[in-house]
Amino acid sequence: MAEPGEGAGRPTDRVGRLLYAIARALAILGGAILTAMALLTAVSIAGRAAFSAPIRGDFEIVAIGTGIAVFAFLPWCQLTRGNVIVDFFMDRAPVRAKALCDAVGGMLYVALGALLTWRMVYGGIDMRQYNELSITLTFPRWTTFPVSVALMGFLIAVTAYTVWRSFREMREGRFFDGDGDGG
Repeated sequence: MAEPGEGAGRPTDRVGRLLYAIARALAILGGAILTAMALLTAVSIAGRAAFSAPIRGDFEIVAIGTGIAVFAFLPWCQLTRGNVIVDFFMDRAPVRAKALCDAVGGMLYVALGALLTWRMVYGGIDMRQYNELSITLTFPRWTTFPVSVALMGFLIAVTAYTVWRSFREMREGRFFDGDGDGG
């Protein structure tokens, strides 16, 4: 198989192009959030070392920001086939077998994503109902759930699209590495 992301260029169909644009923007936003978290950490460490005054709640802010960034990256990784791929077993498999395995893996990912999203909704509702607060900053913990649930919903949509794409590739006898000769 190809390296992750290789050969998985921009989709040419209307839905794929829209998903690609949104996923790309979310990945860039995720990168900006991680950059901000790195800067916040650096400033907090410098403040702690120089003035014994770190940023209050820095670890809570970094944990939340990193979590949101990860959720923002997942659709891009799925769409560009940047998620973990096990090449060892499928390297010499026929193209249709590769596409079928990709589709089956995508269907499992959709199911898992739906399950996690469903439970996140109830977890957020539970945290809101019991007014659960963060330890240091004492802000309502449930407030991060709507963003995460929305990003997971988008991941499910992207993954469903990639399952369709894999079935189409299987039908056409091609796979994302452009290899149509079965190897």
